[in-house]
Amino acid sequence: MCGILGLILHDPSQDAAPEICEGLSLLQHRGQDACGIVTCGPKGRFYQCKANGMVRDVFDTHALSTLYGWMGVGHVRYPTAGSSHHAEAQPFYVNSPYGIVFAHNGNLINTQSLLQFMDATAHRHINTSSDSELLLNVFADNLQKTGKFRINEEDIFTAIGSLMEQCKGAYACVAMLAGFGIIAFRDPNGIRPVGMASRKALGSATGKDYMFASESVVADASGYGDWEDVRPGEAVIITRNSVSRRVVGKAETFAPDIFEYVYFARPDSVLDGISVYRSRMAMGDALAAEVQRVLTEKGISVDVVIPVPDTSRVAALNLAQKLNLPYREGFIKNRYVGRTFIMPGQQMRRKNVRRKLNAMALEFANKNVLIVDDSIVRGTTSKEIIQMAKDVGAKKVIVASCAPPIRYSNVYGIDMPSRVELVAHNRSLDAIAETIGADLVIFQTLPDLIEAVRQFNPSIQKFDCSVFTGEYVTGGVDEEYLSRLEKIRADNAKDKTDKENGVAGDTDMVKESRELALGCSGPMNGADGTIGLHNSWKLG
Repeated sequence: MCGILGLILHDPSQDAAPEICEGLSLLQHRGQDACGIVTCGPKGRFYQCKANGMVRDVFDTHALSTLYGWMGVGHVRYPTAGSSHHAEAQPFYVNSPYGIVFAHNGNLINTQSLLQFMDATAHRHINTSSDSELLLNVFADNLQKTGKFRINEEDIFTAIGSLMEQCKGAYACVAMLAGFGIIAFRDPNGIRPVGMASRKALGSATGKDYMFASESVVADASGYGDWEDVRPGEAVIITRNSVSRRVVGKAETFAPDIFEYVYFARPDSVLDGISVYRSRMAMGDALAAEVQRVLTEKGISVDVVIPVPDTSRVAALNLAQKLNLPYREGFIKNRYVGRTFIMPGQQMRRKNVRRKLNAMALEFANKNVLIVDDSIVRGTTSKEIIQMAKDVGAKKVIVASCAPPIRYSNVYGIDMPSRVELVAHNRSLDAIAETIGADLVIFQTLPDLIEAVRQFNPSIQKFDCSVFTGEYVTGGVDEEYLSRLEKIRADNAKDKTDKENGVAGDTDMVKESRELALGCSGPMNGADGTIGLHNSWKLG
């Protein structure tokens, strides 16, 4: 899962980088592994700064001062494919044709055939295991086929339309052409979000500034209005003088990922016309009815409702109000620990749960506690939280999930890599409860979840619910693909890749690390061999 951002200012004397940096900090929840900004300055020159780490750590005053130019692209990353090596930090760049910078959120499902095409037919070198670099090169190859010295909007629309025929999966992308403008497009199913907004140009009596972003909260906080979602299969091209929009992908079923509303998006965002906050309120209302039914059936009473901060708070409060139960903040959160769901490695996740949360005994002691969480994925967080509640004296711990049981891999850009890692995979409800240590576990039903979200935009007929059903809206996902993906993305494979990049290990690994350094991969020596741009990120 990643966050993308594009910005173009009408006044060429203004610098876009500080505003892009602020926007990326608002998208930090979408990726905490790496971040990057590339801007375009005078004479179409690109300026880059990217590295592993949080936005606040990578982009200090010095770093921003090196990023000149009135337009740019930014990215925050959590790797769901490939490694977490800094060479795969985005945005990516190719110099031919025309100079293109590219940032992507999502995951492709036909990478093997595309890699073969790039090698055998397009003769373009793919230097990383990131499908974002692959997407960029497909786009670049399509533009190259025009054979033109200068391209126009029509050429770009044609290139993106061809890309949508070639690339299968989920993708929301922002690109920048040197000296030309910024571009955004979205896959024909609209699985991953991206939208656009505008405002009266800063420092100019006429004209407008434009922004693309994964979530509307970035536009709101930056003073932009008229937020519009990029439609499924649509491409939008913005220059200093014009805005061009066109649906270039073949019509497919519009199916945004419902997990955006359950967990990933900020509550103050609006995605595809649906308020994330309102949808979570509705999830709490619907879950209350299911909780009431199950508790009555089991003959269990509950003394207090306690949310797992932060995502489940809204739903938990509505649930408590519906059931006329006390709502209490029983877990106090350390805000300086990242989201455990997107931390690499099970051991690190377990370790950070107790660093992140502390249970207040006075809210748990001698009580039957209903803990509300947004979802139960691996069960790592749930198991630790339940044990924490019991350690401080809870009599019974019942867990209610705002989402149905997650039993299948996500192939569209969310890190749910291995089915065997999912606590609900091939387990009954009783077995799930036993595994995480709960006295009882209650899940939202899928029809209730869909209705909780869809009621705010009835025009959306379908959501991607593949993690609950195993039905993949794009097609092309079979057992062979899932097994290969799990092998690549499982925790042990990720750890192995980190070691191969010289994080730790024996002589061979150190040798490979040295070879990477000589190849200028990432910010090791101030230049990025992956994209051929000087990287202004400095090593401390």
